[in-house]
Amino acid sequence: MLQTYTAKYTRLGEGYMGQMIEWPEVVSEGDDLEECRAMLRDALREMVLTYRDLGREIPIGNALLEQVPVETDLVGQAA
Repeated sequence: MLQTYTAKYTRLGEGYMGQMIEWPEVVSEGDDLEECRAMLRDALREMVLTYRDLGREIPIGNALLEQVPVETDLVGQAA
């Protein structure tokens, strides 16, 4: 069965950190975005194998993400 998960990447001082939104325990880092993506995919596969071996339920993917804009300098000001 093909399951799709949503990755979030954060730029760090010396590279990137990746984390699955629906499965926050799946985290990895890489020197650049491409390496981080590859490492995160590997971490996801390893976590699936580990959960199967332990008989644990694998989290469901397919999150819907939406960016929500906010004018931060206007927050708290009277309308």
